[in-house]
Amino acid sequence: MLAIAWDLELPVRYLGKAALFRPPFGFVMRLLGGIPVDRKNPVGLVADLVARAEGGERFYLVVTPEGTRSAGEYWKSGFLRIAVGAGLPVTLGYVDRATMTTGIGLTFEPTGDLARDMDVVRAFYADKSGLRPARRTEPRLREE
Repeated sequence: MLAIAWDLELPVRYLGKAALFRPPFGFVMRLLGGIPVDRKNPVGLVADLVARAEGGERFYLVVTPEGTRSAGEYWKSGFLRIAVGAGLPVTLGYVDRATMTTGIGLTFEPTGDLARDMDVVRAFYADKSGLRPARRTEPRLREE
């Protein structure tokens, strides 16, 4: 998704695990728009990102809601909480191995109703398989 954003010349920021931001490569990760996340203690992350948006910082935030490169049970809900908290839309991106395509798709305004918002997300990703289909995590939140 970062490559797509850079190709479109969008000012992007992305979330990455804090370990990636240590020397010697940490400065590169930040230079590329990275925001470190302490996954063991992510308290305040959503509030910080909402504050950045409310403070006038202009950027597109790239979030991988699965939060991992392996199969899991649930998606992380931060992407919706950030969007609702900042009053911003969500644009869904994808990598689809079946069609060998990538892109930016649907943009929608989250309502704050998790089930309703996730129904929109599920409908969009229903026909997309990801780079490694065996590692796909179905779009659902622990909170649902």
